[in-house]
Amino acid sequence: MEMPDKRKYRMTKRQERVAETRRRITEATVELHRTVGPAATQISEIARRAGVQRVTVYNHFPDEGSLLAACSAHWRAQHPAPDAGRWQAETEAGARLRLGLGELFAWYRETEPMTANVLRDTEVVPALRPIIEEGLRRYLELVHRTLTDPFGARGRRGERVAAAAWAALDFHTWRALSPLGDRDAAALAALLVEGAAAE
Repeated sequence: MEMPDKRKYRMTKRQERVAETRRRITEATVELHRTVGPAATQISEIARRAGVQRVTVYNHFPDEGSLLAACSAHWRAQHPAPDAGRWQAETEAGARLRLGLGELFAWYRETEPMTANVLRDTEVVPALRPIIEEGLRRYLELVHRTLTDPFGARGRRGERVAAAAWAALDFHTWRALSPLGDRDAAALAALLVEGAAAE
């Protein structure tokens, strides 16, 4: 039996209000994670910024993991990582390496406050670990394969290239090199990998 239009309208409006409340909570949490970090984020401050009661936050996100997952998805949608698949069109190893590192480093710069806070707080907020493993870590594994495959390094040489590439991709490596600018930082990090490949 078809539902009357008025009831459909009421359900739609309610669903819109629920979605809007969830969005406000998520955005408030994301901003707190970006500015003070997940470990220092308090439910009471999330509720205040979102304009809701504490209980409303728990009604939408009954545990820390569900709130962190929503925040991670929201952040990734706003700050998508560079498409590593696009780099495969560049077949020369050094050129692909510089292209990929340049785009990765520009993304690190765009997302620096959030990335720094999340990586720091992963040590004290266990619920962050699966999000890092499934998100950033898995993405960097794809980037690592994409940037090292053209070297075709095997055996001990392959181990050196792999280790050098992990060092080059590391967020903290970028932070150390970032005063040079992303292009020069990428070029310098690329030299580390190329040096390992040349040994």
